Amino acid sequence: MSDIAVDARKAGGPAPDRVDLSPEGTGGERRAYWAVMDSWNVVRRGLTHYQRQPVNIVWQLGFPIISVLLYAYVFGGAMKPPGGGNYRDFLMPGMFVMTMAFGFMNTAITVVYDSTKGVIDRFRSMPMAPSAVVSGRGVTDLIVAVAELTILAATAFVTGWRVDGGFLATVSAFALLLLLRFSLIWVGVWVGLMVPNPEAAGGLYAVVFPLTMISSIFVPPSTMPDWLGAVASWNPISSTASATRELFGNPVASDGSWIQENAILMAVVWPLIVTAIFLPLAVRRFQKLSR
Repeated sequence: MSDIAVDARKAGGPAPDRVDLSPEGTGGERRAYWAVMDSWNVVRRGLTHYQRQPVNIVWQLGFPIISVLLYAYVFGGAMKPPGGGNYRDFLMPGMFVMTMAFGFMNTAITVVYDSTKGVIDRFRSMPMAPSAVVSGRGVTDLIVAVAELTILAATAFVTGWRVDGGFLATVSAFALLLLLRFSLIWVGVWVGLMVPNPEAAGGLYAVVFPLTMISSIFVPPSTMPDWLGAVASWNPISSTASATRELFGNPVASDGSWIQENAILMAVVWPLIVTAIFLPLAVRRFQKLSR
């Protein structure tokens, strides 16, 4: 027991929850320091989980690679991108978007697993910042998303995909992909705290998969029936797909509609809207767990 705790007990008071080793400063600065450190500890736990269960890495990183090879080589010969050219160049930005979109299901399953196994209850019983669990989960998933994009982009280059938009445009495209993933993290956290068990969370793939298909990931919305094409055009992931194609210098599927002509703008606006809605919902749901 530390000297601080001993002195507190001699004085008849309770021992402090933890020894304050944060830098000198105001109370707000110390709370911010511990919030960052607690979040980092949650991140370390999440990354250690991947290290000790490599099958999760194989699934999360292997599925995008298999999808690229499947769509590029099995279906690629029968598909023609808008304006001609190589379908693989049209497909790859869409595959990046699909990987980011599906990632929120991994978030949901991880959160519901921690919730049902009592991990979150143990976190709440510890002297740690209330925001650490949610923010730590978000940072962990962003790190995994960077790894997914890196491996997926390397696979795409091996299959012949190239970018023609320049360095800054390419970096901006990957930033938009991570922004989409960041916004969907909070959807995954909220869903994970709402569903009763991991099996129920896994069953949501049946809902998510059609939502990714009704978009511009694989084909231009103009090839769909008018009503379905309108739904696909206004699908938030379609904006990110069109924006990244434009920034990468790949074929873009645009029918001249406002939503498609302003894809880069909406690729920023849609994730911000999703974050503004689901981040507070996720935090509020986490806070209700202790009631």
